[in-house]
Amino acid sequence: GGSVETGKMPEGEKTRQWKQEEEQQQKEEEQEGLIEFYGSYQELFQFFCSNTTIHGAIRLVCSKKNKMKTAFWSVLFFLTFGLMYWQFGILYREYFSYPVNLNLNLSSDRLTFPAVTLCTLNPYRYSAIRKKLDELDQITHQTLLDLYDYNMSLARSDWSTQSTGKRSSRSLLHQVQRHPLRRQKRDNLVNLPENSPSVDKNDWKIGFVLCSENNKDCFHQAYSSGVDAVREWYSFHYINILAQVPDAKALDESDFENFIYACRFNEATCDKANYTHFHHPLYGNCYTFNDNSSSLWTSSLPGINNGLSLVVRTEQNDFIPLLSTVTGARVMVHDQNEPAFMDDGGFNVRPGIETSISMRKEMTVRLGGSYSDCTEDGSDVPVQNLYSSRYTEQVCIRSCFQLNMVDRCGCAYYFYPLPAGAEYCDYTKHVAWGYCYYKLLAEFKADVLGCFHKCRKPCKMTEYRLSAGYSHWPSAVSEDWVFYMLSQQNKYNITSKRNGVAKVNIFFEQWNYKTNGESPAFTVVTLLSQLGNQWSLWFGSSVLSVMELAELVLDFIAITCILALRWFRSRKQLSTPGPPPNSHDNTAFQDEVPALGAPHRFTVEAVVTMLPSYNSLEPCGPSKDGEVGRE
Repeated sequence: GGSVETGKMPEGEKTRQWKQEEEQQQKEEEQEGLIEFYGSYQELFQFFCSNTTIHGAIRLVCSKKNKMKTAFWSVLFFLTFGLMYWQFGILYREYFSYPVNLNLNLSSDRLTFPAVTLCTLNPYRYSAIRKKLDELDQITHQTLLDLYDYNMSLARSDWSTQSTGKRSSRSLLHQVQRHPLRRQKRDNLVNLPENSPSVDKNDWKIGFVLCSENNKDCFHQAYSSGVDAVREWYSFHYINILAQVPDAKALDESDFENFIYACRFNEATCDKANYTHFHHPLYGNCYTFNDNSSSLWTSSLPGINNGLSLVVRTEQNDFIPLLSTVTGARVMVHDQNEPAFMDDGGFNVRPGIETSISMRKEMTVRLGGSYSDCTEDGSDVPVQNLYSSRYTEQVCIRSCFQLNMVDRCGCAYYFYPLPAGAEYCDYTKHVAWGYCYYKLLAEFKADVLGCFHKCRKPCKMTEYRLSAGYSHWPSAVSEDWVFYMLSQQNKYNITSKRNGVAKVNIFFEQWNYKTNGESPAFTVVTLLSQLGNQWSLWFGSSVLSVMELAELVLDFIAITCILALRWFRSRKQLSTPGPPPNSHDNTAFQDEVPALGAPHRFTVEAVVTMLPSYNSLEPCGPSKDGEVGRE
């Protein structure tokens, strides 16, 4: 009995020990609260639904005793989530399509006058090629006589009296015989004999044949119109004659005074400093006004009296009738630093007519980058610019064709600039260049060469919208004194007065010019605003609600990591050998009761499992302790 009394712990000491243990446990709980995580996914989900600001989430847990309501709100909640994210997908797709808004701005200011190019519309018989052209005319005369029984009258020169001319004629005749102009049956009459009574002259097509260098393949260039066939065939030989001129400056024969009779801008007379001259193979002598960037014209006022006024000669004298079949002049309005492509943007001026052309300036500014495939200056276009001008889409397309021509045919087409290290095509040096050219041209038009895809639109471009009015000039009552004054001033000695001259007026219609611009239609700010609108529509929440969702995701990841770590540790403990399963470590109890010496008394104290928990701090009564002691 005395041994039991000795192992007893005083009541005050037990109470003090329980308080210390409770304080220690509270400190540990407070320390663990900083990094506290939920014990399960269910606890995490229940806490989130009970405390989030997202509408409808609390209905998933408050009605858990009614399974039908829980199922209904669960389906409704996740269906709403799906619809919202479907709308999000539509917004993201629209954002990454990079739509643009078109902006129209009208500005008023003094306008810089554009460049104006005027051509004679007829190629000139330059002295450097006059003899060869006369030879070609004689061969064409004989060809028309054989094909159509037409005896064309030609103004013969004295070239045939020279021996050099005869040798040249034999050389040219040999080349023409290799590419003769001939007639062939139409497709539906190809099996009929030539002397068949059902075959009429009108049932024949006319054209010429171009063969490869080894004559294994030939290209048939046929036309339903004899006029087109003769012009194309004559033009083909004419280009070869031009290409044989070693120095292009030999064709630079300006005849400004005999073509431009009068020139005025803003009521002031033009001079030679206001124009430049160049030669076009088909349009002859061309003159470009106001292309000098150092002294550009500006229009102080709109109207016909504040623009460019020209009186031009339209009589065909010493021209090439087989190459050009029209009379007049050709005019084109374009921006400075842009070449004049007379085939694309030019228009003809009729003889005996005053043509008044009013202009309206328009500028187009496109967004580059992801919004369009336009280019700023053409430096990112995989085509070398062969023109000494800024980048335009037409400049790129023509350069692309010329580079392919040099690469495939070994020579350059005469109508386009000459690349470095190349020479113009001439059938005395490049026998089959015509066959190669027409084959390449067919591929170019079908976009097999890819030029139309490679050449992109510029991001900034200036265009001039033109509208024209016509009237007879000079009038019947004034033509006598007008032609008399022209004859005194310009040695005007033309016989056909009505078809010999024309007048052109080019001016701004108004000061206003239009700018067509682009701006992003869907920016990041717009995207966030639209996303917020959808979020508020479906869940009635704010940005902080999104942060709550982010917190839920992070907590879910953290719980997953903790559970995975516990599972890994448990697997590791199972694989490590330990004490037998029935053994107990009672060192803690030995530390609690150090006064007990005998092992059998430790078993008696081990029955302390009946002690109250830390949730109830009331100590046991002394009577009970006395009973234990008496026992």
